[in-house]
Amino acid sequence: MKVLKFGGTSVGSAARMKDVVKLVVNDEPKIVVLSAMSGTTNTLVEIGNLLSKNKQAEAVAKIEEMEAKYNAVMDELYSSAAVKAKAIAAIKENFSFMKTFVVKAFNIYQERALLAQGELMSTAMFQFLLEEQGVNSVLLPALNFMKITKDEEPDLAYIKEHIAKELKKYGGVDLFITQGFICRNTFGEIDNLKRGGSDYTASIVGYAINSSEIQIWTDIDGMHNNDPRMVGETRPVAQLSFDEAAELAYFGAKILHPQSILPAKLANIPVKLLNTMDPTAKGTTITEESGKGEAIKAVAAKDGITAIKIKSARMLLAYGFLRSVFEVFERYRTPIDMITTSEVAVSLTIDDNAHLTEIVKELEAFGTVEVDKDQTIICLVGDMISEEGEMAMKLFTALKEVPLRMISYGGSRHNISVLTNAENKVKALQKINEGLFGLKGAKAAQKV
Repeated sequence: MKVLKFGGTSVGSAARMKDVVKLVVNDEPKIVVLSAMSGTTNTLVEIGNLLSKNKQAEAVAKIEEMEAKYNAVMDELYSSAAVKAKAIAAIKENFSFMKTFVVKAFNIYQERALLAQGELMSTAMFQFLLEEQGVNSVLLPALNFMKITKDEEPDLAYIKEHIAKELKKYGGVDLFITQGFICRNTFGEIDNLKRGGSDYTASIVGYAINSSEIQIWTDIDGMHNNDPRMVGETRPVAQLSFDEAAELAYFGAKILHPQSILPAKLANIPVKLLNTMDPTAKGTTITEESGKGEAIKAVAAKDGITAIKIKSARMLLAYGFLRSVFEVFERYRTPIDMITTSEVAVSLTIDDNAHLTEIVKELEAFGTVEVDKDQTIICLVGDMISEEGEMAMKLFTALKEVPLRMISYGGSRHNISVLTNAENKVKALQKINEGLFGLKGAKAAQKV
């Protein structure tokens, strides 16, 4: 059985939902994971923000505006008046449920339940469309089997057991539809896998059922070698290893959720990144093997980085100093991305400033602390890239005009990373595109 995930743009209109039906209705057994329709989660976040600020009237207006848009999509989506009426009535219940949150005591648990409505509506609408076309399919509620632990990690044993129970109820059915992103927490409350979590859902489900393949369908034909929004010319990467794909996803490749590779890697399940708008495109295949070709596969950029430098004479020839520094970040549950050291200083980066003030205050006990915000990590990924001296030389030659704050080289065999001010990001990506990939760097000027 395969697992196919379709993102928000893939189900973002009536026409696109119908296109997805053409892709999933065949003789292959599969579970289809759907995101919310494009724009829905952002609107739900906006409604939640209004409610948290006690702007109930504005929140109601926003809910009703969204309901009108959904009714317009359903009017176009269905041919049968009977099915259309059932779908509209079902989705009306979701919007009525949203309005129950229009209270002064709006809290985080209600917010999570609010955010879940996007996936619940898209899957219901899609199931009604399959029903109209006479397709034998089942809507499988993700809240019946998706669960996270108290550490907000997927409870893989629980998921494996409970999805097996759900599937066993429907002998003879080969097509199942379920929600991405949403889950229950350890207390049984509605929760989620954070933004982009539908990819993660697909990978977790694939692991849980020992899927033969996981397909991630988006609006671009696979992982590209560079960011097409920033540079003039890019190309899809035909094959990546699990480790290479994980590095690219973590360091900013938007096509894939950073955590979605691990479950597939654990079960050695191939992952394909495919294009709903061009189903014939080969896309990108992710397996244990890196694939033959150039050592440099792709570059990604991660924004919102803060660099912290701790300088102290106490560090010289001292043991335990770095452990004490890292324990500060551990106490505030703040991951570190990059790190470089010298005899008297250590520089590192974080992407979460929620506890920056407290962290800096504690670090000042060790020495002088310098903080640089608005930084960007540029990450170059390939097979054994850090063992190829020529690759590093090419990278630094390409970036000779770009000021670099930090360099991480050798921490991973698949990765060379540099840190620069965010204002240098576009220039860095364009120079890498020209110097390492031999492709156009600058984008053509837009016609007004």
